[in-house]
Amino acid sequence: MDLSAKSDRELQIWIENHEAKSAQSTPLYSQLIGERLRRARATQLLDLERSLAHLKEAAVRQTCTTYGDLATASGIEWSRARHQMNGTHGHLDRLLDLCRLQELPLLTAICVNRQRLAEGELGDDALDGFAAGAQRLGYTVADAREFHHKCRDECWTWGRAQGASLPPHPPIENM
Repeated sequence: MDLSAKSDRELQIWIENHEAKSAQSTPLYSQLIGERLRRARATQLLDLERSLAHLKEAAVRQTCTTYGDLATASGIEWSRARHQMNGTHGHLDRLLDLCRLQELPLLTAICVNRQRLAEGELGDDALDGFAAGAQRLGYTVADAREFHHKCRDECWTWGRAQGASLPPHPPIENM
């Protein structure tokens, strides 16, 4: 099937129908998400591949990163990037899609605002957005904070498994 011939609206309806039916594990859903990512690459100011590479590097280093650092990874000033970062169709949501397609942990779990960088915690709005994005992809989220900590730990585990030669960062204690 040639998904490139479908309108953005048609594509979004198909994706939403799959999500409503909990059919995120089907090959067609992956194709739909892939097409949406292809289109996002052409229209977003922020670069998905550069952001993903930055998140992977942070996971290997066992550190959190910031939204501003993602913008910097794309060579974009924060003042221009911030409005594309969040929301249902924002850069972070597309990064969740990319993590799913590449069978990676949800690496956006280690991206926090600058004020919460030391503790590695998401603010309430960011936590709600992260949980909603994960649920959209088919993850079960009973407690958003607990889910975030689990995903953050999965990022650290994945990063250590990449054979990093850097000394491990002390784990952030769950609050």
